[in-house]
Amino acid sequence: MLRKVAEDITADYPELSTLIEDMFETLKASDGIGLAAPQIGKAIRVVVIDLDVLKDEFPEYEGFHHAFINPHIIEIDDEAPKETMEEGCLSIPGIHESVKRGTRIHVKYVDEQFQPHDEWVEGYLARVMQHEFDHLDGVMFTDRLTPLRKQLIKNKLKAIMQGKFRCSYRVKPRH
Repeated sequence: MLRKVAEDITADYPELSTLIEDMFETLKASDGIGLAAPQIGKAIRVVVIDLDVLKDEFPEYEGFHHAFINPHIIEIDDEAPKETMEEGCLSIPGIHESVKRGTRIHVKYVDEQFQPHDEWVEGYLARVMQHEFDHLDGVMFTDRLTPLRKQLIKNKLKAIMQGKFRCSYRVKPRH
């Protein structure tokens, strides 16, 4: 599922508000800041992001708790600097690696009322959006690592694929 390209949905998607509530609950229970529908077995373009937990470090994100439906990155600003930061992922527990990403992106999406949004996003939110929206295109953050870093974590990834890992949240076994 994590390698599939997710599909846009329409406003009549069954029980969408319940799905979004469940995704936020899952996000909170796993101490994450972002969750994409493919991570819970749904190949649809829905992402939830909750940055309120970072309000001490990033006061501008106090109360930030949003769902993004049918999100697409239109453009990554090539004029803005790239920044390297450590990332982790709820789907790859225990692995944290440095990933270089753009600091300013142009995104389009609809909100929970299916109102369209077309905006430029900067800073840490731009990073989180890129990470989560990548999931909708079948891309994992480890795909963005250098060949050397990929080789160095190869055995850890193999162990995760075999179910040999521990994390503080419940995971669905791979079939």
